[in-house]
Amino acid sequence: MPKLKNKSAVKKRFGVTGTGKLKRNFANKRHLLFNKGTKMKRQARGTTLVNESDVKIVKQFLPYL
Repeated sequence: MPKLKNKSAVKKRFGVTGTGKLKRNFANKRHLLFNKGTKMKRQARGTTLVNESDVKIVKQFLPYL
């Protein structure tokens, strides 16, 4: 079998925790932040886990994860 390639965009956006779960960054934090509420900006700090319904899709693009 030939080697499979990772999707470049996906490997930049997702990571793996120590227990093997997928983590991601929050959206909507790049520009126009004066329109967004303080609560939204505060809660969107750091990373969060990928929803279980989306894990299968992400793992298709990262075959050696």
